[in-house]
Amino acid sequence: MSSYAVFLRGVNVAGITIRMADLKAALTSRPFSDVKTLLASGNVVLTSELSPAGVKKEFEACLRESFGYDAWVVVLAADRVGELVAACPYPADDASTHTYLTLGSDADVLAGLYDAGSALDGAQVTMLGPEALAWLAPAGGTLDSPFSKLSSKPKYKASTTTRNLRTMIKVRDAAAQL
Repeated sequence: MSSYAVFLRGVNVAGITIRMADLKAALTSRPFSDVKTLLASGNVVLTSELSPAGVKKEFEACLRESFGYDAWVVVLAADRVGELVAACPYPADDASTHTYLTLGSDADVLAGLYDAGSALDGAQVTMLGPEALAWLAPAGGTLDSPFSKLSSKPKYKASTTTRNLRTMIKVRDAAAQL
């Protein structure tokens, strides 16, 4: 049995609303155990005998069948979440900036996003591994930041999702308890 963190893309935004209690209930019919949802932004920790790719396939099928939308998730081994949090060079809380991790299920797409983001004037972007990069945004201006606008382009939709570092710390801590 392995422990995983699953990050849903586009949940509780743009008209796709899923109550976390309903998500947890839907997941009970799948090969998952110890399912725990965190926050309302689509973060789940669970255990499964499936591989990460198997968890992704089952989880996305569950979302499509249960909630009727074209769903995408990023699945990370629980210990990998801790490694990514530890590798992040930016602060979890700062009065002038916010730290985000963009997670990806396709290393080539994430590397392309990193290359494009690094070319932005004044961008602070750090590749943490093939499945994550970290970036800074000004406090109060995240959605207007050049990197945020870049990462929200349709070509990244099916394979990336972004969480602030504080959320990643909460997910790490919850996954460690599995």
